[in-house]
Amino acid sequence: MARVCEVTGKKTSVWNRRSHSMRKTKRKFYPNLFYKNIKDPETGLVYRVRVSAKGLRTLKKKGII
Repeated sequence: MARVCEVTGKKTSVWNRRSHSMRKTKRKFYPNLFYKNIKDPETGLVYRVRVSAKGLRTLKKKGII
């Protein structure tokens, strides 16, 4: 499963690690993801969502969590 936030769309980004001699090697930055159970207020169903920390803040601000 891909490391992607289902709310914000954040995903793994790839940058270069630079040494003192300025050599370039690839490195990855992973988003800070959590699994969260979210209840749909209209239908009452519970969904398991993979959300980033920023996505959790967004859901709390909108009143979904």
